[in-house]
Amino acid sequence: MTSDSEKYWYNLKTGEVEKGYESPAVDRAGPFETPEEAAKAPEIMRERSRAWAEEEAREDS
Repeated sequence: MTSDSEKYWYNLKTGEVEKGYESPAVDRAGPFETPEEAAKAPEIMRERSRAWAEEEAREDS
């Protein structure tokens, strides 16, 4: 298993993919296994947020 310090992160401020802990935790999304996956972080986060919102709406009704 690879440690998180060796995985890829998406920098929320710069929009850049980083390997390891290059920027403060508050500015990072991840970890991701590949740089390609990290580059898709905004899409992944939007999809997860949408799915969570739908799940909460179902639970509330």
